[in-house]
Amino acid sequence: MRSDPPVTAVTVRVPAKVNVQLTVGGRRPDGFHDLANVFLAVGLYDHVTAAPAEGLRLTAEGRDVDRVPLDGTNLAARAAVALAKRYGIEPDVHLHIDKAVPVAGGMAGGSADAAGALVACDALWGTGAPREELLDLCAELGSDVPFSLVGGAALGLGRGERLTLLEVGGGFHWVFAVAEGGLSTPEVYRECDRLRRAGGGGDLAGDLPAPAADPELVTALAAGDAERLAAVLTNDLQAAAVGLRPELAATLAAGLDGGALAALVSGSGPTCAFLAPSAAAADALAAALPGRAYAAPAPAPGATIL
Repeated sequence: MRSDPPVTAVTVRVPAKVNVQLTVGGRRPDGFHDLANVFLAVGLYDHVTAAPAEGLRLTAEGRDVDRVPLDGTNLAARAAVALAKRYGIEPDVHLHIDKAVPVAGGMAGGSADAAGALVACDALWGTGAPREELLDLCAELGSDVPFSLVGGAALGLGRGERLTLLEVGGGFHWVFAVAEGGLSTPEVYRECDRLRRAGGGGDLAGDLPAPAADPELVTALAAGDAERLAAVLTNDLQAAAVGLRPELAATLAAGLDGGALAALVSGSGPTCAFLAPSAAAADALAAALPGRAYAAPAPAPGATIL
């Protein structure tokens, strides 16, 4: 009887994301905010490789690698530990992360690595976790992690972790301008709350309507209509991110001057995202913007074993 050879390594590709709608409700008693978060996965990928090891070990290479923690605080390491604990095994694995998604750039790079580590470790260890169980573990790890697993397009409610898949009727072309240094997501939310209070409104859950998906935006995605999507892109955290990093305003203006259909801060920033009318226009804009800028198509698949 022939047995399968042992798995020596598993590599998983995981996409970045852009938030084409980020509607932020008021602050809840637990400190979080309810969201209507429409995610779109883009073709800018990290690769996470899991290989057998004695104990848990992390290494990394690629973009912003000097800012990737290589200890138990790394979200990929936490994902491996969570899966091992669920199945009563030791988290003996070497995780190697090859990064292309910016760190702390509002594109879910850490969340992507966590989803990649879960899928890679599940395959390496043969735990056979059902998809729903992996999604539950993703939600425990962070609000953006479940979407990194599924990819495509989805509406995230709650903190963003309760997903409903959305139809995308065509391709979209994006450019991402990466700012030097990151922005702390909690700090951006605190600034959003402060701006709401300073504007004379409340910042608590009872002061604001419950967030919901914009029907026009959902229709634009389903139609694959870039111009229609450009008209309804929104990010309630953008003013806070620009307030903390005023230079982002000039980057957003430069993208529009360079031919983008629309510009917005990606998630909590500081990366700026530009929707271009075509692949050629996206490449031209990426080349024209100062600093680091990358063109990427959308939608992209979620965590995929290579």
